[in-house]
Amino acid sequence: MSDLAWFLVGAVVKSAIAIVALLTAFAYMTLIERRVIARFQRRVGPNRAGPFGVFQPVADALKMAFKEEILPTGASRLVFLIAPAISVVVALTAFAVVPLGGPTTWGSSSIARAWAPYVADLNVGILYIFAIASLAVYGIVLAGWSSGNHYSLLGALRSAAQMVSYEVSISLAIVGVLMFSGTLSMVGIVQSQAHQGIWFFLAQPLGLVLYGIAAVAEVNRAPFDLPEAEQELVAGYLTEFSGLRWSLFQMAEYINMITASSVVATLFFGGWTLGSLDGVFGLPFIWYFIKVAIFLFIFIWLRATLPRIRYDQLMRFGWQVLLPLAVLNALVTAAVVGFGAPWWVSGLIGLAILVIAGGVYYAMARRNRGETKHGQYQATQATTSVRLVSGAPTPFELTQPSEQRAAEAPAGSGAQ
Repeated sequence: MSDLAWFLVGAVVKSAIAIVALLTAFAYMTLIERRVIARFQRRVGPNRAGPFGVFQPVADALKMAFKEEILPTGASRLVFLIAPAISVVVALTAFAVVPLGGPTTWGSSSIARAWAPYVADLNVGILYIFAIASLAVYGIVLAGWSSGNHYSLLGALRSAAQMVSYEVSISLAIVGVLMFSGTLSMVGIVQSQAHQGIWFFLAQPLGLVLYGIAAVAEVNRAPFDLPEAEQELVAGYLTEFSGLRWSLFQMAEYINMITASSVVATLFFGGWTLGSLDGVFGLPFIWYFIKVAIFLFIFIWLRATLPRIRYDQLMRFGWQVLLPLAVLNALVTAAVVGFGAPWWVSGLIGLAILVIAGGVYYAMARRNRGETKHGQYQATQATTSVRLVSGAPTPFELTQPSEQRAAEAPAGSGAQ
Protein backbone atom coordinates (compact mmCIF):
# COMPACT_ATOMS: atom_id res chain seq x y z
CA MET A 1 0.00 0.00 0.00
CA SER A 2 1.14 3.54 -0.71
CA ASP A 3 1.69 6.14 1.98
CA LEU A 4 -1.53 7.90 0.94
CA ALA A 5 -3.50 4.67 1.27
CA TRP A 6 -2.06 4.03 4.73
CA PHE A 7 -2.96 7.59 5.72
CA LEU A 8 -6.56 7.21 4.52
CA VAL A 9 -7.00 3.83 6.20
CA GLY A 10 -5.48 5.13 9.41
CA ALA A 11 -7.72 8.24 9.38
CA VAL A 12 -10.88 6.16 8.89
CA VAL A 13 -9.97 3.63 11.60
CA LYS A 14 -8.88 6.33 14.07
CA SER A 15 -12.07 8.29 13.40
CA ALA A 16 -14.18 5.23 14.20
CA ILE A 17 -12.17 4.58 17.38
CA ALA A 18 -12.51 8.22 18.45
CA ILE A 19 -16.28 8.21 17.91
CA VAL A 20 -16.76 4.99 19.91
CA ALA A 21 -14.48 6.29 22.67
CA LEU A 22 -16.31 9.63 22.89
CA LEU A 23 -19.73 7.98 23.00
CA THR A 24 -18.55 5.64 25.75
CA ALA A 25 -16.97 8.53 27.64
CA PHE A 26 -20.23 10.49 27.36
CA ALA A 27 -22.22 7.60 28.82
CA TYR A 28 -19.96 7.17 31.82
CA MET A 29 -19.46 10.90 32.33
CA THR A 30 -23.16 11.06 33.18
CA LEU A 31 -22.60 8.41 35.87
CA ILE A 32 -19.44 10.07 37.18
CA GLU A 33 -21.12 13.47 37.35
CA ARG A 34 -24.12 12.10 39.25
CA ARG A 35 -21.89 10.27 41.72
CA VAL A 36 -19.58 13.26 42.26
CA ILE A 37 -22.44 15.72 42.75
CA ALA A 38 -24.03 13.23 45.14
CA ARG A 39 -20.85 13.28 47.21
CA PHE A 40 -20.92 17.07 47.22
CA GLN A 41 -24.52 16.97 48.46
CA ARG A 42 -23.96 14.14 50.98
CA ARG A 43 -26.04 11.67 48.97
CA VAL A 44 -25.29 8.21 47.61
CA GLY A 45 -26.05 8.65 43.92
CA PRO A 46 -26.80 5.87 41.39
CA ASN A 47 -25.72 2.52 42.86
CA ARG A 48 -28.45 0.01 41.96
CA ALA A 49 -27.73 -0.91 38.35
CA GLY A 50 -24.67 -3.17 38.63
CA PRO A 51 -21.82 -2.94 41.12
CA PHE A 52 -21.27 0.69 42.12
CA GLY A 53 -23.89 1.63 39.53
CA VAL A 54 -21.61 0.92 36.55
CA PHE A 55 -24.55 -0.29 34.45
CA GLN A 56 -26.53 2.89 35.05
CA PRO A 57 -25.55 4.36 31.64
CA VAL A 58 -26.82 1.16 29.97
CA ALA A 59 -30.12 1.47 31.86
CA ASP A 60 -30.39 5.12 30.84
CA ALA A 61 -29.73 4.24 27.18
CA LEU A 62 -32.44 1.55 27.20
CA LYS A 63 -34.87 3.95 28.85
CA MET A 64 -34.21 6.64 26.26
CA ALA A 65 -34.52 4.15 23.39
CA PHE A 66 -38.01 3.11 24.46
CA LYS A 67 -39.34 6.53 25.47
CA GLU A 68 -42.02 7.99 23.27
CA GLU A 69 -40.80 10.42 20.62
CA ILE A 70 -43.07 13.46 20.55
CA LEU A 71 -43.32 15.77 17.55
CA PRO A 72 -45.14 19.01 18.43
CA THR A 73 -48.00 20.00 16.14
CA GLY A 74 -46.59 23.44 15.46
CA ALA A 75 -43.00 22.28 14.92
CA SER A 76 -41.05 22.62 11.71
CA ARG A 77 -40.68 18.88 11.15
CA LEU A 78 -37.45 18.63 9.13
CA VAL A 79 -35.48 21.16 11.18
CA PHE A 80 -36.82 19.70 14.42
CA LEU A 81 -35.50 16.26 13.43
CA ILE A 82 -32.04 17.31 12.24
CA ALA A 83 -31.19 19.88 14.95
CA PRO A 84 -30.01 17.27 17.51
CA ALA A 85 -27.89 15.57 14.84
CA ILE A 86 -26.20 18.88 14.01
CA SER A 87 -25.13 19.34 17.63
CA VAL A 88 -23.69 15.81 17.87
CA VAL A 89 -21.87 15.93 14.52
CA VAL A 90 -20.29 19.27 15.40
CA ALA A 91 -19.18 17.97 18.81
CA LEU A 92 -17.60 14.84 17.32
CA THR A 93 -15.94 16.70 14.44
CA ALA A 94 -14.21 19.22 16.69
CA PHE A 95 -12.27 16.45 18.42
CA ALA A 96 -10.54 15.37 15.20
CA VAL A 97 -7.41 17.50 15.70
CA VAL A 98 -6.91 16.84 19.44
CA PRO A 99 -3.58 14.98 19.79
CA LEU A 100 -3.15 12.16 22.30
CA GLY A 101 0.48 11.68 21.32
CA GLY A 102 3.20 12.83 18.95
CA PRO A 103 3.66 12.02 15.26
CA THR A 104 6.48 9.57 16.08
CA THR A 105 4.77 7.84 19.01
CA TRP A 106 4.75 4.46 17.25
CA GLY A 107 7.88 5.07 15.17
CA SER A 108 9.29 7.34 12.50
CA SER A 109 8.28 5.33 9.42
CA SER A 110 5.50 6.57 7.16
CA ILE A 111 3.21 3.75 8.28
CA ALA A 112 3.82 4.51 11.95
CA ARG A 113 3.13 8.19 11.34
CA ALA A 114 -0.14 7.28 9.62
CA TRP A 115 -1.23 5.58 12.88
CA ALA A 116 -0.16 8.43 15.17
CA PRO A 117 -2.66 8.93 18.06
CA TYR A 118 -4.70 11.71 16.46
CA VAL A 119 -7.03 11.82 13.48
CA ALA A 120 -5.34 14.77 11.76
CA ASP A 121 -2.61 17.32 12.44
CA LEU A 122 -3.70 20.49 10.67
CA ASN A 123 -1.36 23.45 10.50
CA VAL A 124 -4.34 25.57 11.62
CA GLY A 125 -5.65 23.07 14.15
CA ILE A 126 -6.73 25.52 16.83
CA LEU A 127 -8.58 27.65 14.28
CA TYR A 128 -10.30 24.49 13.07
CA ILE A 129 -11.52 23.74 16.59
CA PHE A 130 -12.87 27.26 17.10
CA ALA A 131 -14.52 27.29 13.67
CA ILE A 132 -16.25 23.96 14.24
CA ALA A 133 -17.17 24.73 17.87
CA SER A 134 -18.85 27.98 16.82
CA LEU A 135 -21.24 25.93 14.68
CA ALA A 136 -22.66 24.20 17.77
CA VAL A 137 -24.95 27.17 18.37
CA TYR A 138 -26.80 26.33 15.15
CA GLY A 139 -28.11 23.08 16.59
CA ILE A 140 -29.46 24.89 19.67
CA VAL A 141 -30.92 27.83 17.73
CA LEU A 142 -32.59 25.58 15.16
CA ALA A 143 -33.95 23.32 17.90
CA GLY A 144 -35.51 26.24 19.75
CA TRP A 145 -36.88 27.90 16.62
CA SER A 146 -38.32 24.72 15.10
CA SER A 147 -40.14 23.65 18.27
CA GLY A 148 -42.92 26.20 17.87
CA ASN A 149 -42.62 27.00 21.57
CA HIS A 150 -41.99 30.50 22.94
CA TYR A 151 -39.86 29.22 25.83
CA SER A 152 -37.74 27.18 23.42
CA LEU A 153 -37.30 30.19 21.18
CA LEU A 154 -36.18 32.34 24.11
CA GLY A 155 -33.61 29.69 25.05
CA ALA A 156 -32.33 29.64 21.47
CA LEU A 157 -32.01 33.43 21.42
CA ARG A 158 -30.13 33.32 24.71
CA SER A 159 -27.68 30.84 23.22
CA ALA A 160 -27.02 33.11 20.23
CA ALA A 161 -26.52 36.18 22.45
CA GLN A 162 -24.33 34.16 24.82
CA MET A 163 -22.08 33.10 21.95
CA VAL A 164 -21.61 36.72 20.90
CA SER A 165 -20.60 37.59 24.47
CA TYR A 166 -17.78 35.06 24.86
CA GLU A 167 -16.68 34.19 21.31
CA VAL A 168 -14.29 37.12 20.90
CA SER A 169 -12.85 36.67 24.40
CA ILE A 170 -12.22 32.94 24.00
CA SER A 171 -10.26 33.60 20.81
CA LEU A 172 -8.19 36.43 22.30
CA ALA A 173 -7.46 34.37 25.43
CA ILE A 174 -5.24 31.97 23.47
CA VAL A 175 -3.45 34.58 21.39
CA GLY A 176 -0.63 34.61 23.95
CA VAL A 177 -0.16 30.85 23.60
CA LEU A 178 0.06 31.19 19.83
CA MET A 179 2.66 33.96 20.18
CA PHE A 180 4.87 31.87 22.45
CA SER A 181 4.53 28.70 20.37
CA GLY A 182 4.71 30.30 16.92
CA THR A 183 2.29 27.77 15.42
CA LEU A 184 -1.43 27.04 15.12
CA SER A 185 -0.94 23.27 15.05
CA MET A 186 -2.12 21.47 18.19
CA VAL A 187 0.78 19.03 17.93
CA GLY A 188 3.18 21.91 17.33
CA ILE A 189 1.96 23.75 20.44
CA VAL A 190 2.68 20.70 22.61
CA GLN A 191 6.09 20.24 21.03
CA SER A 192 6.87 23.92 21.58
CA GLN A 193 6.14 23.56 25.29
CA ALA A 194 8.40 20.52 25.49
CA HIS A 195 11.15 22.37 23.59
CA GLN A 196 10.94 25.49 25.79
CA GLY A 197 10.75 23.43 28.97
CA ILE A 198 7.62 25.11 30.34
CA TRP A 199 3.91 24.67 30.25
CA PHE A 200 2.25 27.73 28.86
CA PHE A 201 -0.02 28.25 31.85
CA LEU A 202 3.11 29.55 33.61
CA ALA A 203 3.54 32.23 30.96
CA GLN A 204 -0.18 32.78 30.43
CA PRO A 205 -2.03 32.48 33.77
CA LEU A 206 -4.46 35.22 32.79
CA GLY A 207 -5.11 33.59 29.42
CA LEU A 208 -5.78 30.26 31.17
CA VAL A 209 -8.37 31.79 33.51
CA LEU A 210 -10.08 33.71 30.71
CA TYR A 211 -10.18 30.69 28.43
CA GLY A 212 -11.50 28.47 31.22
CA ILE A 213 -14.38 30.86 31.99
CA ALA A 214 -15.26 31.30 28.32
CA ALA A 215 -15.05 27.54 27.71
CA VAL A 216 -17.62 26.90 30.45
CA ALA A 217 -19.94 29.36 28.70
CA GLU A 218 -19.27 27.74 25.34
CA VAL A 219 -20.44 24.31 26.46
CA ASN A 220 -23.50 25.81 28.22
CA ARG A 221 -22.57 24.49 31.64
CA ALA A 222 -23.47 26.00 35.00
CA PRO A 223 -23.25 28.82 35.91
CA PHE A 224 -23.71 29.71 32.21
CA ASP A 225 -26.47 27.22 31.35
CA LEU A 226 -28.90 30.00 30.43
CA PRO A 227 -30.32 28.43 27.22
CA GLU A 228 -31.93 25.63 29.31
CA ALA A 229 -32.74 27.54 32.52
CA GLU A 230 -35.56 25.34 33.82
CA GLN A 231 -36.60 27.84 36.53
CA GLU A 232 -37.25 30.49 33.87
CA LEU A 233 -37.79 28.72 30.54
CA VAL A 234 -39.18 25.29 31.58
CA ALA A 235 -36.20 23.65 29.86
CA GLY A 236 -35.35 26.23 27.22
CA TYR A 237 -34.52 24.90 23.78
CA LEU A 238 -34.97 21.32 25.08
CA THR A 239 -38.59 21.78 26.17
CA GLU A 240 -40.22 19.91 23.27
CA PHE A 241 -37.59 17.18 22.88
CA SER A 242 -37.86 13.71 24.37
CA GLY A 243 -36.33 10.26 24.10
CA LEU A 244 -33.29 9.82 21.90
CA ARG A 245 -33.47 13.32 20.46
CA TRP A 246 -33.20 14.77 23.96
CA SER A 247 -30.28 12.48 24.75
CA LEU A 248 -28.45 13.64 21.61
CA PHE A 249 -28.26 17.16 23.03
CA GLN A 250 -26.91 15.78 26.30
CA MET A 251 -24.39 13.76 24.33
CA ALA A 252 -23.22 16.88 22.50
CA GLU A 253 -22.83 18.76 25.79
CA TYR A 254 -20.63 16.13 27.41
CA ILE A 255 -18.52 15.59 24.29
CA ASN A 256 -17.99 19.35 24.12
CA MET A 257 -16.86 19.22 27.75
CA ILE A 258 -14.28 16.57 26.83
CA THR A 259 -13.10 18.62 23.84
CA ALA A 260 -12.82 21.82 25.91
CA SER A 261 -10.86 19.98 28.60
CA SER A 262 -8.59 18.50 25.93
CA VAL A 263 -7.92 21.94 24.46
CA VAL A 264 -6.99 23.33 27.89
CA ALA A 265 -4.68 20.38 28.54
CA THR A 266 -3.05 20.78 25.12
CA LEU A 267 -2.62 24.56 25.02
CA PHE A 268 -1.66 25.27 28.61
CA PHE A 269 -0.50 22.00 30.24
CA GLY A 270 1.67 20.24 27.70
CA GLY A 271 -0.87 17.78 26.29
CA TRP A 272 0.49 14.24 26.39
CA THR A 273 3.85 15.26 27.90
CA LEU A 274 4.97 15.57 31.50
CA GLY A 275 8.30 17.38 31.41
CA SER A 276 10.72 15.07 29.64
CA LEU A 277 8.35 12.08 30.00
CA ASP A 278 6.18 11.31 26.98
CA GLY A 279 4.08 8.70 28.73
CA VAL A 280 3.90 5.75 31.07
CA PHE A 281 5.26 2.46 29.75
CA GLY A 282 5.27 3.81 26.22
CA LEU A 283 1.65 5.08 26.38
CA PRO A 284 1.79 8.87 25.88
CA PHE A 285 -1.91 9.45 26.35
CA ILE A 286 -1.78 8.46 30.05
CA TRP A 287 -0.76 12.03 30.98
CA TYR A 288 -3.40 13.36 28.61
CA PHE A 289 -6.14 11.31 30.30
CA ILE A 290 -5.08 12.44 33.78
CA LYS A 291 -5.11 16.12 32.82
CA VAL A 292 -8.47 15.89 31.04
CA ALA A 293 -9.98 14.04 34.01
CA ILE A 294 -8.91 16.88 36.32
CA PHE A 295 -10.57 19.51 34.13
CA LEU A 296 -13.74 17.44 33.78
CA PHE A 297 -13.89 17.27 37.56
CA ILE A 298 -13.63 21.07 37.66
CA PHE A 299 -16.62 21.29 35.29
CA ILE A 300 -18.64 19.11 37.70
CA TRP A 301 -17.37 21.02 40.71
CA LEU A 302 -18.57 24.31 39.22
CA ARG A 303 -22.01 22.86 38.54
CA ALA A 304 -22.31 21.63 42.13
CA THR A 305 -21.09 24.91 43.62
CA LEU A 306 -22.16 27.98 41.66
CA PRO A 307 -25.72 29.20 41.04
CA ARG A 308 -26.81 30.24 37.59
CA ILE A 309 -26.13 33.89 36.85
CA ARG A 310 -28.69 36.20 35.31
CA TYR A 311 -28.81 36.87 31.60
CA ASP A 312 -27.84 40.53 31.97
CA GLN A 313 -24.97 39.55 34.28
CA LEU A 314 -23.56 37.24 31.62
CA MET A 315 -23.69 39.93 28.94
CA ARG A 316 -22.12 42.51 31.24
CA PHE A 317 -19.42 40.09 32.38
CA GLY A 318 -18.57 39.07 28.83
CA TRP A 319 -18.26 42.57 27.40
CA GLN A 320 -17.03 44.56 30.42
CA VAL A 321 -14.71 42.02 32.09
CA LEU A 322 -13.68 39.15 29.82
CA LEU A 323 -13.09 41.14 26.64
CA PRO A 324 -10.99 43.99 28.16
CA LEU A 325 -8.86 41.51 30.12
CA ALA A 326 -8.36 39.34 27.02
CA VAL A 327 -7.26 42.37 24.99
CA LEU A 328 -4.92 43.46 27.79
CA ASN A 329 -3.40 39.99 27.98
CA ALA A 330 -2.83 39.95 24.22
CA LEU A 331 -1.14 43.38 24.31
CA VAL A 332 1.12 42.44 27.24
CA THR A 333 2.13 39.17 25.59
CA ALA A 334 2.82 40.91 22.30
CA ALA A 335 5.10 43.40 24.08
CA VAL A 336 6.94 40.62 25.93
CA VAL A 337 7.48 38.54 22.79
CA GLY A 338 8.27 41.58 20.62
CA PHE A 339 10.96 42.91 22.97
CA GLY A 340 12.42 39.46 23.59
CA ALA A 341 11.72 39.48 27.34
CA PRO A 342 11.73 36.13 29.21
CA TRP A 343 8.46 34.22 29.51
CA TRP A 344 8.20 34.76 33.26
CA VAL A 345 7.65 38.50 32.72
CA SER A 346 4.35 37.72 31.01
CA GLY A 347 3.52 35.26 33.78
CA LEU A 348 4.16 37.79 36.56
CA ILE A 349 2.15 40.51 34.83
CA GLY A 350 -0.73 38.08 34.30
CA LEU A 351 -0.67 37.06 37.96
CA ALA A 352 -0.61 40.73 39.01
CA ILE A 353 -3.66 41.46 36.84
CA LEU A 354 -5.47 38.46 38.37
CA VAL A 355 -4.64 39.62 41.90
CA ILE A 356 -5.83 43.16 41.17
CA ALA A 357 -9.03 41.89 39.54
CA GLY A 358 -9.63 39.56 42.49
CA GLY A 359 -9.07 42.41 44.94
CA VAL A 360 -11.51 44.66 43.11
CA TYR A 361 -14.13 41.89 43.05
CA TYR A 362 -13.63 41.21 46.76
CA ALA A 363 -13.96 44.90 47.64
CA MET A 364 -17.14 45.23 45.58
CA ALA A 365 -18.60 42.09 47.17
CA ARG A 366 -17.86 43.39 50.68
CA ARG A 367 -19.42 46.73 49.85
CA ASN A 368 -22.56 45.07 48.51
CA ARG A 369 -22.81 42.86 51.59
CA GLY A 370 -22.43 45.91 53.82
CA GLU A 371 -25.24 47.72 52.02
CA THR A 372 -27.65 44.80 52.30
CA LYS A 373 -26.87 43.43 55.74
CA HIS A 374 -29.74 42.34 57.96
CA GLY A 375 -32.22 45.03 58.95
CA GLN A 376 -31.18 47.53 56.28
CA TYR A 377 -33.32 47.99 53.20
CA GLN A 378 -33.06 50.46 50.39
CA ALA A 379 -36.20 52.02 49.03
CA THR A 380 -36.72 51.07 45.41
CA GLN A 381 -39.01 52.59 42.86
CA ALA A 382 -41.67 50.17 41.70
CA THR A 383 -42.10 49.85 37.96
CA THR A 384 -45.23 51.16 36.31
CA SER A 385 -46.39 47.57 35.73
CA VAL A 386 -46.58 46.94 39.51
CA ARG A 387 -49.64 48.05 41.44
CA LEU A 388 -49.18 48.61 45.17
CA VAL A 389 -52.16 48.02 47.43
CA SER A 390 -53.03 51.15 49.36
CA GLY A 391 -52.01 50.82 53.00
CA ALA A 392 -50.04 47.57 52.42
CA PRO A 393 -46.98 47.16 54.69
CA THR A 394 -43.53 47.67 53.19
CA PRO A 395 -40.90 44.88 53.28
CA PHE A 396 -39.20 46.66 56.17
CA GLU A 397 -42.43 46.80 58.15
CA LEU A 398 -43.05 43.11 57.54
CA THR A 399 -39.78 42.30 59.33
CA GLN A 400 -40.92 44.10 62.49
CA PRO A 401 -43.02 42.42 65.19
CA SER A 402 -46.75 42.93 64.75
CA GLU A 403 -47.00 44.78 68.11
CA GLN A 404 -44.33 47.28 67.02
CA ARG A 405 -46.06 47.87 63.69
CA ALA A 406 -49.36 48.48 65.47
CA ALA A 407 -47.74 50.94 67.89
CA GLU A 408 -46.02 52.89 65.14
CA ALA A 409 -49.03 52.96 62.80
CA PRO A 410 -50.86 56.32 62.65
CA ALA A 411 -54.30 56.48 64.18
CA GLY A 412 -57.06 55.38 61.84
CA SER A 413 -54.71 53.65 59.42
CA GLY A 414 -56.18 50.24 60.17
CA ALA A 415 -52.71 48.61 60.53
CA GLN A 416 -52.73 45.51 62.67
